[in-house]
Amino acid sequence: MSHDDPALSRLIDQVKNAAAASRTLDIHGGNTKAFYGEPARGDVLDTTPLAGISSYEPTELVVTARCGTRLAELESTLAERGQCLAFEPPRFGAGGTVGGMVAAGLSGPSRAAVGSVRDFVLGASLLNGRGEVLSFGGQVMKNVAGYDVSRLLAGSMGTLGVILEVSLKVLPVAPASATLRFQLDEASAIRRMNEWGGQPWPINASAWWNGMLVIRLRGAFAAVNAAIGRLGGELIEAEVGTQFWQGLRDHSDEFFEHAVDAVKGGATLWRLSLPSTTPPLALHGETLIEWGGAQRWVVTPQSAASLRELVQQAGGHATVFRARDKSAGVFAPLAPALMRIHAELKASFDPAGVFNPGRLYPGL
Repeated sequence: MSHDDPALSRLIDQVKNAAAASRTLDIHGGNTKAFYGEPARGDVLDTTPLAGISSYEPTELVVTARCGTRLAELESTLAERGQCLAFEPPRFGAGGTVGGMVAAGLSGPSRAAVGSVRDFVLGASLLNGRGEVLSFGGQVMKNVAGYDVSRLLAGSMGTLGVILEVSLKVLPVAPASATLRFQLDEASAIRRMNEWGGQPWPINASAWWNGMLVIRLRGAFAAVNAAIGRLGGELIEAEVGTQFWQGLRDHSDEFFEHAVDAVKGGATLWRLSLPSTTPPLALHGETLIEWGGAQRWVVTPQSAASLRELVQQAGGHATVFRARDKSAGVFAPLAPALMRIHAELKASFDPAGVFNPGRLYPGL
């Protein structure tokens, strides 16, 4: 990335000036995920001027885009060549950007089958707290010598620096897709998802809510048709199935609409990470299950302490996804040794504490 780029030069100057004046910066592009994480603080550092797809090699399954590039633009470009971002990053608004996608580190319904954002990051350029442009990784899978910093940026919430540009692995769109629906209670759905997960079926996504398990099959026509015949259930019309999975991906479906309303009334929307075989937990509120049982969304007025204790006993952790009151901490508390590693990484990349202070953990 050329330092002569006016948009990059402005970002460098803003970072250097903030560091010199002991001011902090709030990094954002489309600002579609402002609700996520600890509250933002500092002067706005707008990444949207640094936009555009730098390179795209469809035959190599790799694309490189600048941080301010609209996610919608990137996905449209890939779709023209029959390719996609297989991890289905959620789109909380039309203005979402590539930089924000990586910084938040969120993945959609297919994550359990194909991997997360982090798994598809090949390389990245970063603007650190000294105003220096650093490059990590490259444009192939086997390119890392030493610590894989480019993937470390996924989920860092902008606390290490400004993600300037990122190279991503992309995949062809599957030739066949189908959605099946089964009427099952929560315990039966969890058991069924894990039984199927151990079989060679082309299950790409799963979701259970309100007595209904829905699965998405993706792959070769023969594999999808064979699975439809063996798994049974109700075959959903293709357009209806597509709308369902898009709503789940973008949190615009009925469950999340109810959750947003409940949060306005004082409840909390939690994102739970659990062993996939974990039986139903004794939680107060509505639950939606994804990723074969490994990700569970719960909207509840239950106290953070009691919920986190229950989830921890089950071998998982809990994140506050949406809430009016975040005083209990958004992300699961870290052991002292892990927090020290986080602090040392922060000090290495951002010694003056310029970027997104406290957005990941208070005091970081």
